[in-house]
Amino acid sequence: MVRGGWLMPVVMVALSLLLAGCGEYQKLLKSKNPEEKYEAALMYFNDQKYTRAQTLLDDVAVYYKGTERSEDIVCYLARCYMGNKDYSTAAEYYEAYARNYPKGKYIVEARYQIGHCYYMDAPDARLDQEITQKAIKWLTEFVEMFGDSPYAQDAYRQIDEMYDKLAEKEYHSANLYYNLGTYLGNNYLSAEIVAKNAIKKYPGNKYTEELSWIILQAKYQQTVNSFEDKKMDRARATEDEYYNFITDFPTSKHRQAAERIKKDIDKLLKKAK
Repeated sequence: MVRGGWLMPVVMVALSLLLAGCGEYQKLLKSKNPEEKYEAALMYFNDQKYTRAQTLLDDVAVYYKGTERSEDIVCYLARCYMGNKDYSTAAEYYEAYARNYPKGKYIVEARYQIGHCYYMDAPDARLDQEITQKAIKWLTEFVEMFGDSPYAQDAYRQIDEMYDKLAEKEYHSANLYYNLGTYLGNNYLSAEIVAKNAIKKYPGNKYTEELSWIILQAKYQQTVNSFEDKKMDRARATEDEYYNFITDFPTSKHRQAAERIKKDIDKLLKKAK
């Protein structure tokens, strides 16, 4: 007997089942019975065969338009696109549901999933953040309308993450300005302004410490590179920023570097006395 020969019957059975499944699906596509297609679509959906389910639902959508089942079809189509990780299309279907069925039986799910789809599609922090802003908008509206929903906790978490992403983008911008230094102007001032605005716009974001550190460094560099008539005022402003920083972040990893800045500033202020 050939070793491994027992595998052949197993493979043949699996292949037969696959072909039978494909044949059954092809028959369904040609069927003129919308009820049969609809029931099969739900079966495929439950089996996580989302593309097949979506195709069959698309076929019967026109037939059931204006009926109670139409509401179910729109929601299931959105779920199919979610299952296939096509979040932008899923959001479109959920938005269509929210417009057409503002008091529908799936409205809580739909309004949450719109924001969640944008959240899942939000790009890297260095890229354009229009989708992130949409996620925040829809999720914020959701918690305002359905704050006691089982989805609410996840919505709040996602909102916080989206605000952190926006703050991260500002952090990268501030850091870029800081690294440009005095190239073609006072980029330290730009870094300081961007960092301050980010802290103000997104209070409590996880980049607050790093943004505050950029502000302190930027003030120090402006002092060092300043003309004499502005140096002392900038030194005092840097000293104030140092105290703000160590008060807010006493155990910061930048503490030693901050202390070195303070020593240099102390020397400058001593000379002025």
